[in-house]
Amino acid sequence: MTIAELVEKFELDVKKIAVEKDLEIVNPDLFSATVIDEGSRIEIVHFIGGG
Repeated sequence: MTIAELVEKFELDVKKIAVEKDLEIVNPDLFSATVIDEGSRIEIVHFIGGG
């Protein structure tokens, strides 16, 4: 599975998230090319506006 597939599975807006794989932030342009390997640690942060 790629990060793009994971984002699609959870129906997330790419413009409102940041994704980290194994402690490194992944550029959104690379989501389709970044494969999630077994044992990879993924963190997704969703931005919420307010103030």
